[in-house]
Amino acid sequence: MSRIDLTQMKTGESGTVIELYGGYGMVTRLEAMGIRPGVMLTKVSSQIMRGPVIVKIGTTQVAIGFGMARKVIVRVD
Repeated sequence: MSRIDLTQMKTGESGTVIELYGGYGMVTRLEAMGIRPGVMLTKVSSQIMRGPVIVKIGTTQVAIGFGMARKVIVRVD
């Protein structure tokens, strides 16, 4: 099991969020989107050259910016 950030996950790969880096405002924003430690998510897609990363949490799909995605640390299953 490796610890990587969301930008390093492959499309279709699933993992568990284990850590969020960043200030209070960013962590709060991620948690409001359902991205918090302990949550299982699946990477749906990402754009080439630092575009948004789309993840699926349960039945919800969320797009987050590249910089924010780099601060979400995941343990890949």
